Amino acid sequence: MRAVVRSAAFFDLDKTVIAKSSALAFGRPFYRDGLITRRDMVKAAYAQLVFRLGGADENQMARIRDAVAELCKGWRVDQVQQIVNETLHELINPYVYAEAAALIEEHRSAGRDVVVVSTSGEEMVRPIAEQLGITDVIATRMVVENGHYTGEVAYYAAGPTKAEAARELAKERDYDLDSCYAYSDSISDVPLLEAVGHPTVVNPDRGLRRVAGERGWPVLEFRHPIPLSRRLRERPAIPVAAAVLGLGVGLAIGLVIYSRLRRRSALLANDGSRRNALLTNEGSRSAHDGNRSLRV
Repeated sequence: MRAVVRSAAFFDLDKTVIAKSSALAFGRPFYRDGLITRRDMVKAAYAQLVFRLGGADENQMARIRDAVAELCKGWRVDQVQQIVNETLHELINPYVYAEAAALIEEHRSAGRDVVVVSTSGEEMVRPIAEQLGITDVIATRMVVENGHYTGEVAYYAAGPTKAEAARELAKERDYDLDSCYAYSDSISDVPLLEAVGHPTVVNPDRGLRRVAGERGWPVLEFRHPIPLSRRLRERPAIPVAAAVLGLGVGLAIGLVIYSRLRRRSALLANDGSRRNALLTNEGSRSAHDGNRSLRV
């Protein structure tokens, strides 16, 4: 009897599963409840933009970690949890990529565990994951004393630490990492992608797109955020679901790439037809003008 191989699919959250930053999504309700200032919101948005355009090295990630820890110092944990639970439906559910949700279902159908891996705080990441039926989460954890954040970080899920956590989970659950999958949009997640046998980049930033090209990693573009309730009602109509559900993930990726190549070929063929038509029309006009000259 062939041994059963255990494996998992690791999904980054922001811009991979959801079409926005989970941390920034809750900025407005945090501001409304007095946890942050307008200046904090602007600084956070700017930091996210810089990170998205160029990624961040270890020193920059450390500074972001320390800044977030200092910002959260003194916050009540139950207040943060209440804000997240009250606003999750409005701020996050409409922005789940249909393509990501379909892939998650495909991995489940194949018997793989699904793990969300995110730099955002666990208080935000876990409720989002649970909306997708995912119970396994690797996320940043803050130190808590007497129900308040102390301003210290217990675990920071970023860069190499994501890969380390994935390897630790694989050891604990006896996953075969060569049979595991990972999905991310960020250059900072290269260590996580390298840790598995099936890395795939999704909506990649410039740095990760370059690395993917160099290493031959598949590239997927997710473009269809859809409300979670509607996705559950209309599952057969989800874009890419027809290509993903019931097929292997590798085949699904191949179908996406094949469709893209077919569209490109069709565009080239149409361009060629238009050029030929223009040349034919131009030749007809020239012959007509020549005949007129002869008649004159």
